[in-house]
Amino acid sequence: MFGCICAGRPVQTNLQSLSPTQHLFNLPSPSTINHLVVFLLPDTHLPPTHVATVHLKLPSSPGFQLLGAISAGKPSAIFRTRHLAQLANSNNMNPGQEQEAILGISIEEVAVAEAQLSTLANQGAAGRDNGSTLRLARKIIENAFNFLSSFAEPAPGGEVVRIKAFQDWWKKFEKKVEMDPAFLEREG
Repeated sequence: MFGCICAGRPVQTNLQSLSPTQHLFNLPSPSTINHLVVFLLPDTHLPPTHVATVHLKLPSSPGFQLLGAISAGKPSAIFRTRHLAQLANSNNMNPGQEQEAILGISIEEVAVAEAQLSTLANQGAAGRDNGSTLRLARKIIENAFNFLSSFAEPAPGGEVVRIKAFQDWWKKFEKKVEMDPAFLEREG
């Protein structure tokens, strides 16, 4: 029915069925998981009236956290779980000794799933309102300013930076993000 991929690991199709609508995958070493890919296997057909909600439970958490959903119209999804891996790491788990996480899939009617997903969207919007977007924007501007200020040239009325310097910064910035997407999230 469903498959799951954790980056750098083999595809998992060995789900455990708890009921016709609830399924689980065991995920070893959850602190090393940055992203999860969940997908419908080729011969699986969800009716248009239903979706499969995707949930994750870490050993250190009391319950499942909703990540999102897949459906016949969207048969796969990638879920960023780095923040969950950091939470597992902060609880002093060693990747070789920690308990498994559980990926849960629940087949729900569209209306039920939409209500759950709207709660998830509202939580995400609330998280953005707390200033995280502003902090990220400031870090990007600070990175650009630090790079470009070394190219400033005196000019009437102030200093100028040639567009070529900005283009060079942009290329380096994109390469840095490709190599280490979390570099802006680190302090310092």
